[in-house]
Amino acid sequence: MYVARGDLSNDEWAVLAPLLPVQAARGGQWRDHRQVVNGICWVKRTGSPWRDMPERYGPCKTAHRRFTRWAADGTWARLKAQVVALAELDDGVEWDAQADATIVRVHQHAAGAVKGG
Repeated sequence: MYVARGDLSNDEWAVLAPLLPVQAARGGQWRDHRQVVNGICWVKRTGSPWRDMPERYGPCKTAHRRFTRWAADGTWARLKAQVVALAELDDGVEWDAQADATIVRVHQHAAGAVKGG
């Protein structure tokens, strides 16, 4: 399997794989979770539209459907909670954060100023 920069490593996948839904005995075959999760991560990391996802991750419709399905059923929330819990056990989380307070002002012509006033 081709592993692109930014794809999940084997160690990262070993943590996530047991937390993902298991395929039901009936119905069609799911595309490999690792391939699809890497595609979802690519879209979220780059901010690109789903349709621009590289072909190596499979069909963009598959990734989008799985992303929305797992968001609705709480899979992503469970993954996040488990990963944070594991990181806290290893003292791998630093909860200090900073926010950028940059202010960007709109030009007066775009801000709704009265014309000619």
